[in-house]
This record gives sequence, structure tokens and C-alpha cells, in this order.
Amino acid sequence: MTRLRRLSAFLRNTWRGLTSMRTALILLFLLAIAALPGALLPQRSLNPPRTADYIARHGWWGELLDRLQFFDIYASVWFSAIYLMLFISLVGCLLPRMVEYARSFRARPVLTPRNLSRMPHHVTGETATDPDEVVAKAGARLKGWRTEVREEADGSRTISAERGYLRELGNLVFHFAMLGMIVALAVGKLYNYEGQVIVVANGSQFCNSGTASFDSFRPGLRVDGTDLNPFCLRVNELDVDYLDNGQADQFTVKMEHQAGEDLDNGTWRPYDLRVNHPLRIVGDRVYLLGHGYAPTFTVTFPNGEQRTQTLQWRTVDDLTLLSQGALKFDPPGITDSAERRQKQIAITGLFAPTAIYDGTLLSSSHPELRDPAVAVDVLRGDLGLESGSGQSIFDIDQALVDSGRLNRVARENLTVGEELTLDDGTRVRFDGVDRWGYLQVSHDPSQVWVLVFSIAMFLGLGLSLVVKRRRFWVRATPSGDGFTVVTVGGLARTDQAGYGEEFSRTASTLFTLLSPRRSP
Repeated sequence: MTRLRRLSAFLRNTWRGLTSMRTALILLFLLAIAALPGALLPQRSLNPPRTADYIARHGWWGELLDRLQFFDIYASVWFSAIYLMLFISLVGCLLPRMVEYARSFRARPVLTPRNLSRMPHHVTGETATDPDEVVAKAGARLKGWRTEVREEADGSRTISAERGYLRELGNLVFHFAMLGMIVALAVGKLYNYEGQVIVVANGSQFCNSGTASFDSFRPGLRVDGTDLNPFCLRVNELDVDYLDNGQADQFTVKMEHQAGEDLDNGTWRPYDLRVNHPLRIVGDRVYLLGHGYAPTFTVTFPNGEQRTQTLQWRTVDDLTLLSQGALKFDPPGITDSAERRQKQIAITGLFAPTAIYDGTLLSSSHPELRDPAVAVDVLRGDLGLESGSGQSIFDIDQALVDSGRLNRVARENLTVGEELTLDDGTRVRFDGVDRWGYLQVSHDPSQVWVLVFSIAMFLGLGLSLVVKRRRFWVRATPSGDGFTVVTVGGLARTDQAGYGEEFSRTASTLFTLLSPRRSP
């Protein structure tokens, strides 16, 4: 029995401590501190390659941070624990406060203190007006206040007035809105999704039809990717304005979109997509995250057949947009798989939008397309395309080169329109270059609610800061000589700043209404 009492006392004290406003404020502060690494460190959910590179560059320190989930902050166990405890704490401390506020809102104003001269603000005077009229005029002056008129045993009439109930209401609105925002964010994590895709700006299309359409996709816990909002995009052109120093000033994707009935009748609607100005379509938002270049190569095989590819290359220098990539070609007309694996072609190398050379070493001096050129290695052999394992679109499998199954047969710098010829007569031509845009499709059904709760928090905080809770009392006591002694007192229940002036104005107006009078 004693153990049960101890356990009950422990649980009761723990609950009281967890549901105190002090604990809620501490947890809110801890949540803000816990979110800081999410802004300072790369997050795996947003940029997996950058996260992997950070871990590799920082050795044991990066691996330790990874084990502690610092690269998945918002999905980490400790962040979720703080989040859940804050939710419980807010619910536990707000519900009793709401009940208490409802009781105080219905309650009558408190009794008039016996000695009003002890109040921080008070004044006394005499008037020829009888007590009933004094109380009536005081009630008229205190219009808008919650008032209660009472009669005391000695024949005195009193009026109790109270104002500023909206202060506590604003406080409750602020905290309940914060609670609502926490719930909205949690629901958003269940039903939201984000997908990233690179689309070449040459009329290429993207349709939000399933996870396979994206290069990377991050679903919410209740999203399986089979019921995405259907729409299609066609990216026609990507314009970039540069400053004189080579820094990008403005990005504009000239695109078209269709959704709903437009998908059935084939109607395309134009839209200019810019950074921080997303396209909002059927509940989703499409953002422009980045851009780069996609070279076009044509390979003419010895039998005269041609294969042309345009594929995005990965940016390796953000200042000059020097890019690296690979294109892979299967030879046509060969049905024997062993022979085909010996004649597959790969084109790898660097692309420079504004070429400069150090001898034969290609680099770029500016990110704009002023003098495009490529430095390519052409490899022939087995590309591993039939192995069944996934491959990067930006690289070839170096193990195939090291094993001799893939061999370099040419290396050369090419400008637009130039070509090179391999020893078997195969020709490789650099046709030109297109831009690509890195797009993100985001769906968050709780976004509107987050905005609503944010506005409610702002309004509630404004009420709690602007409105002051204060009380005002008037006692009218017959003096026995035909006059009435009027005593007025006031008390600010919160910050007293500014209430002295309000009290003086109210009392002065009241005594002015009670003339003729003796000096108050």
C-alpha cells in the first residue's frame, strides 16, 4: 500500500511539473535550441549528396553527428520527444486555465475593500448627492466595465468595477494557437510529400503521376505515392540574368502547366516560374531550386545509324557552372549481347559555358553561355547496363575501367558543332547545350492551418500585451450632515504603468458629475 501511495505521489508530482507553464516555456526553448542544427548542418532529407560529403569530410566527428541523428533533426528521436512533451505540457496547463478563465468570466466583481485608502490609487471627497445617485452616476461613468452594485450594513452603497478580461483571453488564444500549430505541423508531416526532379528546358515534360516521375521523393508517413494530385508541366525555356561579376540576379522558367479538365482537353496554360514565387496548382506548389546545363551529343555508328542524347550534367563549380557528366549509348543493330557489351559507348568529361584553357586543360570563367565547350573522354566496352544494378547518370562505373572491360579510346576538347572520329569510324559530335531546371513539388495540407494559427498567435499576443487588467471601486457613505462621503480606489492587477493616469481621469470625471461638492 505504501508503495502504491509513493508511486501515486510520484506520478502526481511528475504530472504537475510537466503541465506547469514554466515547464512548457522550458520545453519551447529546448525545441528552438534543438532546431538550430537543422539550419546549420545539411539535412539528409533535403540534400543527401551534400550530407554524405559533409560526413566524409569531417571523419569521426561527422559519423558521430550522424549516429546522433543531427542530419535528420526533425525525424530524430530526441527532437520528437521534446515535441511530444511540449504538446502534453501545453494541453495539461491550458485546459485548467481555460476552465478557470470561464469561471472568472462568469463570476461577479469582487467585494469593495473596507479601506480603499490602502489601494495604490485612491481619492476621497464629499458631495451633496445622495448615495443612490452617486452609485447611479458612477455606473454611467463606468459604462463598458463589468460592474456590481452592493449595499453594506451601515447604509453605504458600493459599486465594484472590473475591466481587462481580454488580456487573459489573448493569453489563452496565443497558447491554444501555438498548440494548434503543433498539431497542424504534425498532421502535415503525416500527409505531406516533397519530390525533386530535373527537367531539361527544351520542351521536356514532367507529370505528377507517381513516385517514379521524380529523381528523389520524400513522402509523409501516410503517403504511399499512389494518389498524388495529377498535373503536368512543360518546361520550354530557362532564362538567367547575371550581374557583371558573374553572380546570378534573376531566374525565370518559362513553362506551361495543365491540371483538371486541361488534362483531358490538352490545354496548356503559360506561367513564369521564379525563385520564391512558386506555381500553385491543385493544392501543390512547384518551386525552382536550381539550374544547370545539359549538353547534347550525337553518335554516328559505323553503319550510319545515329543516336542523340541530351542529359543534365552535374555542376561542380557553383560560381562558373563548370559541369561534369556522362552519356551512355548502346550500339544499334547488334542482337548478340556479348558483342553489344564490347561496343557500348560512353562520353564523359567537363562542360564549360565560357571556356578558358590552361594548355589543353578546360575550365570556365563565367556561368553564362558565351563560349561553350566540352572536354570529353570517349570510352568503349561494357558499361554494365545489363548487370541489373543501378547506375549514376553522372558517372560511369570506375570498377569496369579498372578491370579493363571499359577502355578509353579518345580524349579531345570540342566546341559546338565539332566532332571526333574513333578508330572504328564511329563519330561523336557536340551539338550544343540546353539548360535544366531543378524543380521541387511540395504538398502540405496543413499549410493554411499553420497560417491561421500564426495569425491567431499574433492577435492573441497583441491582446495580452496591450490590454491591462484593472479594478475600480466606489463607496458612497452618508455622513449624517446632509453630505455623502465618496471614496474611490483603483488597482491594476497586472502592470501598473499608465493606470494612474486612467484612474485620475475616471475619478476626476466622477467627482465633476457629483457637484456641488466639497474638495475631494
